[in-house]
Amino acid sequence: MNKTLKTLLAATALSVVPAALMAGEIAVIVKTTNSNFWQNVRLGAEAAMEGMGEHTMTFQGPASESAVADQVNMVENAINRGVAGIVLAPSDPEALAPVVRRAFENGIPVVIIDSGLGDGADGTYQAFLSTDNCAAGELVAQRMIESVGTEGSVAVMSYVAGVGSEIGRVGCFVDYLGENSDLEIVGPYYSQSQMATALNQTTDVLAANEDLVGIFGANEPTAVGMGRAIMQAGRAGTLTAMGFDGNGDLQDFVRDGTLLATAVQGSFQMGELGVGAVMDILAGETVDSFIDTGVVLVDADNIDEPEAQNVLY
Repeated sequence: MNKTLKTLLAATALSVVPAALMAGEIAVIVKTTNSNFWQNVRLGAEAAMEGMGEHTMTFQGPASESAVADQVNMVENAINRGVAGIVLAPSDPEALAPVVRRAFENGIPVVIIDSGLGDGADGTYQAFLSTDNCAAGELVAQRMIESVGTEGSVAVMSYVAGVGSEIGRVGCFVDYLGENSDLEIVGPYYSQSQMATALNQTTDVLAANEDLVGIFGANEPTAVGMGRAIMQAGRAGTLTAMGFDGNGDLQDFVRDGTLLATAVQGSFQMGELGVGAVMDILAGETVDSFIDTGVVLVDADNIDEPEAQNVLY
């Protein structure tokens, strides 16, 4: 782990990590395993485990991001089997807060990645690693205005309402457009992070809004479904489409002009630095309470450059 990240221990840090927890299982629990984004998080977590012979790692996630109860059960089971630490990407900020508190009460350090927890969870986890989703949403909005101007309609294809990352990412995108243009917002529509749902929703939006000047797909499955719908409708290149995340489909859309750009998070870094933070806590070292894992706006001009290639997956 980057030594520059090891500064003051978060105020929420465990004061004592029981000796029995100094070695053992690190449980990485994400929103779903059915996504290239989260599989890239797994690769980062595995990279952090290299050479950590005293520890093992498990990687779990529900079948879909909307299966919140399943994710709660996964955290409960990790606590019950006495894991050494947990890296968690919470699907619901309120539903996961009680079980994170239970982990804290059992002396198990928890590092949160990607999406935050509700205010009631303050003091129960040791670090939060994430894209600055508000800044990312504003970055996409800036490029949207640069491309389409300040008048017309822009559709917002979102994923799961109320998730911490969605609140920042989509909320700040919409707010930035409202404060800096006269662009009208169509939506948001929620795909529940299902590509097929996003495809159908986007097909309907395009049919009902022929004068649309822009559209934003706010996470990987949503943006892929959106891009496919744009291509099927013959609208590629007729409106400014912006995506989020960086799998192969989205890279292809940038290359062929279906997407003007896609904002790509450091998913590998979330896994690598998340596990690294847990290891540091177990070793009695210090970590930042918040670590920004960054975002790169990838377009046709920089897609083959190192800054983009380092985050695409």
